[in-house]
Amino acid sequence: MDERDIIDLNSAEKTAPEAEEVAVPDAAAQSAIPQDELDRMTDDMIAAIKTVYDPEIPVDIYELGLIYTIDVDDDRNVVVDMTLTAPGCPVAGEMPIWVEDAVSTVAGVNRVKVNLVFDPPWDISRMSDEARVALNMW
Repeated sequence: MDERDIIDLNSAEKTAPEAEEVAVPDAAAQSAIPQDELDRMTDDMIAAIKTVYDPEIPVDIYELGLIYTIDVDDDRNVVVDMTLTAPGCPVAGEMPIWVEDAVSTVAGVNRVKVNLVFDPPWDISRMSDEARVALNMW
């Protein structure tokens, strides 16, 4: 069984008061990917995801809090769990493809799968301070 590195996107930079906890690998488990390489890949994947925008909202989907987890296995396959601002979003069929395409451009990434999830449901508390400023939602 491959060990997985799950990147917690409910980090301190997000100011959601009730941010959901994301499962993390057992501390004793070691990834086949060196930590510095995983850190680089993480930064590059987040930067790639930040190029994807909800067409109705002038903020990238990462800052909106639509990305819940990025799971990288030892073979560098990536699984992204994401949501939408509303289940009836007009680009629900397209946005996961945009995320898959963006993450696929990152050096070192093998395959990418994007799961569209609605639990927990998205709400404005998941937005970063940057998104709140951009949308004047203070």
